[in-house]
Order: sequence, then structure tokens, then C-alpha cells
Amino acid sequence: MTKVFLFSDTHSHWNDEWNKHIQNADELWHAGDIGDEEFLNKLKSISVNKKLRIVYGNIDNHNVRTQTQDHLIFELENFKILIIHIAGTFGKYNPQTQKLILQHQPDILVCGHSHILKIKWDEKYKLWYINPGAAGKYGFHKVSTALLFELNDSKISNMQIIEWKK
Repeated sequence: MTKVFLFSDTHSHWNDEWNKHIQNADELWHAGDIGDEEFLNKLKSISVNKKLRIVYGNIDNHNVRTQTQDHLIFELENFKILIIHIAGTFGKYNPQTQKLILQHQPDILVCGHSHILKIKWDEKYKLWYINPGAAGKYGFHKVSTALLFELNDSKISNMQIIEWKK
């Protein structure tokens, strides 16, 4: 079993309330728009004993991009997972994401960018679409969100939406 703390679109904003959730997680996933190198370094330092999986987003500068990747594809707990910042809208993915889905056939697609929390089964591509919304203060969202969940032998369980006011 692997516990995952998933967030996105932090835009350099650190929230100390994340610490308790990070402590309970085995892995931290960030789906892009990190913000700056200082935030990235803080994330690396707080997750020393955890697996950190990060992709960069459209606002991330060269310093952040050289330390992260455009997308990640990996296997964990009998799932194939694709993390990318901009995937397009649910079911109508952008050309890059569609190509990655067709090539790698992930079971889970994780993305950010929209600032809209959405967890939905995509019947066409046979995958879970997971967008944790936006954890930062910047953007149109009124409530900041992140996710905490467990992956265990091809099952997703104990999905928790974590909310706090911007």
C-alpha cells in the first residue's frame, strides 16, 4: 500500500497545514505550476524520506524546469500512472496527452492547470482522471484543495479531499 499526497498549482505558496498530510504520505505528487525554485527546494527538504514526483507547469521558469520534467510515466501498486500539468479537458485531451495515453495506456491520468478539482472515470480511455484542483492562493478558485489517497494492488481507496480557504 502506498499513501499519496497530491497537489498542484501552488504558485510558490506554501501552506503549513500540508505538513500533517505530508507526514502521513509515502509519496508526494505535484502536478505543476510549482512557482519558483525556493518552493521547489522547500518541497525537496520536507520530503527527504518520501518519493517525490513532480512535473513543471506553464508558469514555472527555467530553474524549476531543469529540475523537473514535462510529464512522468511510472508504475506503482499495479497501476500505470501519467502525470502532466496541462492535459486538456476531461475526455478531450490535448494532442500531447492523447499521444501519451495511446502510447502508454495509463490507468491513472493526473493533471493540474484548470484549478478545478475533478476525479472521474474516463470510459473511452479506461483510466481515472484526477485533478486535485489548486493548492495555492493564485487563481479564480475560492477554496484551495489537495488530495490524499491510497493505492494498493490495483485499487484506489480512502480518497480524501483536503480543503482550506485561500
